[in-house]
Amino acid sequence: MSTVKLGATLFCYGTEYARYEYDFEECVKQAALAGATGYEIVGTQMLPSYPNVSDEFLGLVQRLKAKYGIGPVGYGANNDKGMMHDRNLTDDEMLADTIIDLKAAHKLGCKVMRSQYMLSPEAFERLAPYAELYDVRVGIEIHNPESPLSPLMRRYLEVIKKTNSKHLGFVPDFGCFAIAPNKAHWIKALEAGVAEEHLEMAAEMRYQGVPLEEAREDLLAKGAHPAINAALQGMYGFVQFKPKSELSRMLEELKEILPYSFELHGKFHYLGEDLVEPSIPYPEILEVIKASDFDGYLICEYEDELYCGGTEFTKRQLSMAKSLLEVTE
Repeated sequence: MSTVKLGATLFCYGTEYARYEYDFEECVKQAALAGATGYEIVGTQMLPSYPNVSDEFLGLVQRLKAKYGIGPVGYGANNDKGMMHDRNLTDDEMLADTIIDLKAAHKLGCKVMRSQYMLSPEAFERLAPYAELYDVRVGIEIHNPESPLSPLMRRYLEVIKKTNSKHLGFVPDFGCFAIAPNKAHWIKALEAGVAEEHLEMAAEMRYQGVPLEEAREDLLAKGAHPAINAALQGMYGFVQFKPKSELSRMLEELKEILPYSFELHGKFHYLGEDLVEPSIPYPEILEVIKASDFDGYLICEYEDELYCGGTEFTKRQLSMAKSLLEVTE
């Protein structure tokens, strides 16, 4: 039986933070008010001295933990190959950057660090002794358009099994289970002048596997507003979706990688008052989690594509998760 604790990434409040409506303390306060028992901090977003953690900031984190009852449980690392203008970073450079992130996570007291798959499987393997030294479990985020056992993720699974390290694993992002179009992108397209019938055509083409350029040409030829290009880019990119018929296969893949998963990222793009995410099948996903032996945090992650702020949506997400997981605390 699973033991799931509920948290939130402070990235949920990125819009409020960027607009100077919230400072770091207010983000922590709002996460606590929403019902989170711990939070993830994305270093590049909220560490004033990134990539390092200053003693001053650490003191603030500790004071806020005493004040609001929650502290950092996860660290969102930065794995950016494109930091040089003329080339990608090498594996050695990516590994060095990731070790710096490990030090930051360790100083903050985080036991889990979320890394992206720009950190190659080869560099990930070499990270094992450093993760063990700092006692921080590093999970490669399984992010859309990947799925739990896509070819790339299988390479990471091979590394995890080869090293037999308890400090290398996964962080599944629920966005990879999407089976319908992103509602936030859909709303923005409608507001930009795209007809709903053309969006429905675009979604059907994506379900059928029509190539992107072919879908674009077909839709524009049928008179679709040019703003449909942005929606199409999402449908074929990082918010793509699969037919519902593939959900059972993906959930079986989730079951296979859960024993190697340190944290769950509860990605969501829109949540109405009915507490239903239109594109991500939360009831089915969380049923798998409930029946598993997973022991860790489900971190709520709101992607504010509508730029309306994450305060209310984060409350809704945690409320939905509590209900579906039957969490009583």
